[in-house]
Amino acid sequence: MAELTIDAVVFDVLGTLVDEPAGLRTGIRSLDPSAALDGPGTERLLLLWQRHIEREQRRIVDGDRPYLPSDTLDREAAEVVARAAGAEDPDAVESLARAARRLPPWPDTVAGLARLAEHFPLIGLSNASRTALLELNAHAGLRWHQALSAEDARTYKPDPAVYRLAVTVAGLPPERLLMVAAHAWDLRGAQALGLRTAYVARPVGDPPTSSDRFDLYAKDLADLADQLGVS
Repeated sequence: MAELTIDAVVFDVLGTLVDEPAGLRTGIRSLDPSAALDGPGTERLLLLWQRHIEREQRRIVDGDRPYLPSDTLDREAAEVVARAAGAEDPDAVESLARAARRLPPWPDTVAGLARLAEHFPLIGLSNASRTALLELNAHAGLRWHQALSAEDARTYKPDPAVYRLAVTVAGLPPERLLMVAAHAWDLRGAQALGLRTAYVARPVGDPPTSSDRFDLYAKDLADLADQLGVS
């Protein structure tokens, strides 16, 4: 811990600070109330959404598709899910697309951010668009000193250009920034640019593999604050 000197903390948002699947499940169940989607049906549709977003973001990062903001990809995913569910109401599809902005915070998120914000500048760094990030922050009650969208880099994490946004805004060497995420792939991307890394366990995250070597491993934000010596 002695060699870990941090001047700012950078947080992933989706999955790390807000429960993305929970918010999307709510949107899916509201897609067609008369259909009474059961648990397995909802999970099947959620998986369709997630696979579409992951695939299209990867295509953009790889240069196989021009950049599009998360709002557009969310609308595409909503259309995929609506077709699979047999829902045809355009208003219902639009409501589902916006469900990606109405995500509940994890129980420890708000208090954890408030505690850390007393000691470090906090930077949100999300693949969500600027507009979506604004609504996400407001809905979940997230506290930041700066919130950055991958839209400003016109690509998506784990493209190095997205992490560079945080380094530029902080005006610090990468090794003085701590990237916090529940996704090992996200931390690997930050690590490649020289940021220090902290994995926070979430039930919907991407756990580290045996070959990952992150600086900190925390069970929640309270545990992270304790490890950083925050009172």
